[in-house]
Amino acid sequence: MNSFYWDASALTKRYAPEIGTPLVNHLFTHVTPDRMLCLIVGVSEVISIFVRKKNARLITPEAFSQALVDFRTEVIEAETFKLISIEDTLIFASHPLIEKHALNATDALILRSTLNMATVLRPAGNDIVLVTSNHRLLRAAQVEGLQTFNPEIDVQTALDILIQAQ
Repeated sequence: MNSFYWDASALTKRYAPEIGTPLVNHLFTHVTPDRMLCLIVGVSEVISIFVRKKNARLITPEAFSQALVDFRTEVIEAETFKLISIEDTLIFASHPLIEKHALNATDALILRSTLNMATVLRPAGNDIVLVTSNHRLLRAAQVEGLQTFNPEIDVQTALDILIQAQ
């Protein structure tokens, strides 16, 4: 069974409509929160994206407020959505990924954390899918042997296969 690790570029689509929102909504409809993960710093990134969208008038103040409420309910305060803390060991372990893939620090943390989760899940016959629209992060994750899903360009058929993988 696959779990789904979110970065901010993909998770934001759930609360502020853009390309890929229907697939993100499909994923939320068909996967229980206990199979979803995100770095805690990713939560802050999502909120900062909401603020940028509001300030750029891409979403209304009302839509901004509703996005925050919905995000808090489904992710931040949800009992089973897994929020991953960043410890010093994760930070130091992510440094080689910055050099190898020319990633920024947050993307390297996401990649390292996803790889760590894969080492936990795979021996039990499970796996993890990195959900992101960040092309550099996608490419690095694929080079590192992770399954990925990009809601901006991938199709629902591919997503359904990932959701139903046993």
